[in-house]
Amino acid sequence: MTNTKDSDGKGKTLGVRGGSGTETSHVRQSFSHGRTKSVTVEHKRKRVVVPKPGTGSATAANPRGAAAQNLSDAEFERRLKAVEAAKAQEAQRAQREREASAAREAELNRLRAEKDAAERAQREREIHEQRAAALAEEQAAEAAKTAEAVAGRPARAPARPGASEAPIDPAAAQAEAARVEAGRTITAKKPAAKAVVEEKKTTRAKGDDDRRRSGKLTIANATDEDGRQRSLAAMKRRQERDKRRMASHSGEREKVVREVHVPDAITVQELANRMAERVAAVVKTLMQNGIMATQNQAIDPETATLIVEEFGHKVVRVSESDVEDVITLASEDDEANLKARAPIVTIMGHVDHGKTSLLDAIRKTNVVSGEAGGITQHIGAYQVATPDGAKVTFLDTPGHAAFTSMRARGAQVTDIVVLVVAADDSVMPQTIEAINHAKAAGVPMIVAINKVDKPGADPTRVRTQLLQHEVVVEEMSGDVLDVEVSALTGKGLDKLLEAIGLQAELLDLQANPDRQAEGAVIEAKLDVGRGPVATVLVQKGTLKRGDIFVVGEQWGKVRALINDQGDRVEEVGPSVPVEVLGLSGTPEAGDVLNVVDDEAKAREIASYRERVTRDKRAAVGSATTLDQLLAKAKADKDVRELPIVVKSDVQGSAEAIVQAMEKVGNEEVRVRVLHSGVGAITESDVTLAEASNAPIIGFNVRANAPARESANQKGVEIRYYSIIYDLVDDVRKAASGLLRPEIKEKFVGYARIKEVFKITGIGKVAGCVVTEGVARRAAGVRLLRDNVVIHEGKLKTLKRFKDEVKEVLAGQECGMAFENYEDIREDDVIEIFETESVVRQLA
Repeated sequence: MTNTKDSDGKGKTLGVRGGSGTETSHVRQSFSHGRTKSVTVEHKRKRVVVPKPGTGSATAANPRGAAAQNLSDAEFERRLKAVEAAKAQEAQRAQREREASAAREAELNRLRAEKDAAERAQREREIHEQRAAALAEEQAAEAAKTAEAVAGRPARAPARPGASEAPIDPAAAQAEAARVEAGRTITAKKPAAKAVVEEKKTTRAKGDDDRRRSGKLTIANATDEDGRQRSLAAMKRRQERDKRRMASHSGEREKVVREVHVPDAITVQELANRMAERVAAVVKTLMQNGIMATQNQAIDPETATLIVEEFGHKVVRVSESDVEDVITLASEDDEANLKARAPIVTIMGHVDHGKTSLLDAIRKTNVVSGEAGGITQHIGAYQVATPDGAKVTFLDTPGHAAFTSMRARGAQVTDIVVLVVAADDSVMPQTIEAINHAKAAGVPMIVAINKVDKPGADPTRVRTQLLQHEVVVEEMSGDVLDVEVSALTGKGLDKLLEAIGLQAELLDLQANPDRQAEGAVIEAKLDVGRGPVATVLVQKGTLKRGDIFVVGEQWGKVRALINDQGDRVEEVGPSVPVEVLGLSGTPEAGDVLNVVDDEAKAREIASYRERVTRDKRAAVGSATTLDQLLAKAKADKDVRELPIVVKSDVQGSAEAIVQAMEKVGNEEVRVRVLHSGVGAITESDVTLAEASNAPIIGFNVRANAPARESANQKGVEIRYYSIIYDLVDDVRKAASGLLRPEIKEKFVGYARIKEVFKITGIGKVAGCVVTEGVARRAAGVRLLRDNVVIHEGKLKTLKRFKDEVKEVLAGQECGMAFENYEDIREDDVIEIFETESVVRQLA
């Protein structure tokens, strides 16, 4: 396009050539400020190429004719000839490749045929050789039998060189010659067979090489248009099929039967690993038996046993408790190794009946003077030598009601129970309890009637009261020995020891000292300087220093043994009490001590017992359903609790205190022991008490310096006790303070409404007359209508004429108005009463 100015009005032709191929037109453009411009626009028509004569059919036949129209005739012809020559060469090359492929296929077929023929011939030759060899053997055997039958004796073997020659039988010689000839024939045939095998190997190697090369990708294979060659993946699949076929021809693999150890709980994956089976197969078998389990899920031993048997393996049931089998096996004794031992005698009876005093008189000691409050609060173990040289082990049990468990343990480990009954106090509750413990343990009993020297003592009364509890003493023609003694004067002590010796002789007590020790824990405590200490009564074997033992959930190695005299000893035998040092923790009173071979076994047993105890506690908590929890929460909604933390010097005292605290309370108030332990009061105890707003009870223990400082800072109350009476009484008083006071109602008087007045600003006022008692302003009132309580509340006003008064006596008239109530009528009765609160105490 060419722009021209308006001034000249002339336009120039834009195209190089004019003519009919271009059309022009003028367009005027307008701009701002009145300017205009005329533009000439050329329109070129599309060029039409007319084909040359003689080239129309070629262009139509050639798909590229449109592109070749711009070429000269010579160039077009030259290119056309080149294309035709390339096509001819491609056709020749394809033909050659097809011929080569056909030749290779024919060669492979020929090689396969030759190979099959060679194998067939080899098999036929081998069969023929085998038949020939079998025939030769049969002929030789027949010839040998014939020769033996003719000669009447077996053919002799050829003599060794240098040996004297025996006469040769003709028939035997003929048979031997036939056998040798057959062997030569077979030997001669072996090289031929070997050559055939070598030829077979060569042919096979060549065929395999051709087969491997046939799968390679070449230019000829890629440009082959007749067919497709086998891919590498197909070749690999064929090799895998061949391997599986060879494996199947070789026969099924023999199944390995294993011994599978099945514990109390095992996961599916672990079970599959022990059987050497696939996890999926085990899961499938479980599903077939109706058990939907994943590989990480634990199954019970019965199900595991069923699965193992279905897979054809042997089941060996094992349990975690098998770790204690060594203890069970060691507990058996041979009667030939048993020897006589000292009797174990437990002193039992009611509190303050003189048990410890009696034992002091026998031991010639003064244990009572060291007891707090003059009562025994620990279980003691002593060994005493009698005048005749025999030894007796005494266990002294507390008589307080809180020490029931101690008395039960004493009765369980004892051989003889000495029931001490005061002649001036007769049979008491703890005396009856001791009788029941002795009967439950099945041990013989000796009744010691103490304090016979006191005025007012009546031993006959004691014997008579014992009849009520099925204890018939010898004085009453029974079989229970009874002795009258006095701990103060020493009267009857020799008779008591004689009765104990006689009873022990009848029992014929024996034990094996030449074995690993076994004993019962009488008491346990945590000593500041010595650590956990357990008082053990050895029952079997001999406990030595350095022995490794397990007791309850604890284990240890005997570091020291201290007898009842406070002396260190190297070993103790049966029926000897001793303090054992070297425990890993404080055991429970009543636990059994067993000596084991090594430390690893002791650790394993202690760990197993601890885990079982923990699982039992968890099972108790998990067994509670939601409904039970809701019911318990609803029941405990109105129950007030007094939390406490208990620390004691020995395990038995802590146990007794906890049991006593459980008995304190009623349906409204109870005592909850947050924690009980053995040893001094520590900072952790103070922290627990501070978090629960609970006091700390220390029984024969004290708080260490950090604990005292922490308790002072946090305001935690620590109370120390040495007598269990005082402890129980103080806790009972504290729990009584949580009881709601009892409300008692006191009758004051009656008033009858004679008329009802309505006063502005005040409301309805009842005009009454006091018929009985007194009407008081501060008292409570009830409105009775036909002897039915309509309203209960307080008086808003009580007037006598126009004056407000505090009370109105019987027979006088007054005006009454109720607080927040005005539905009053004539002839209604007003009851006046007072309430008072009474402080309650726990029984």
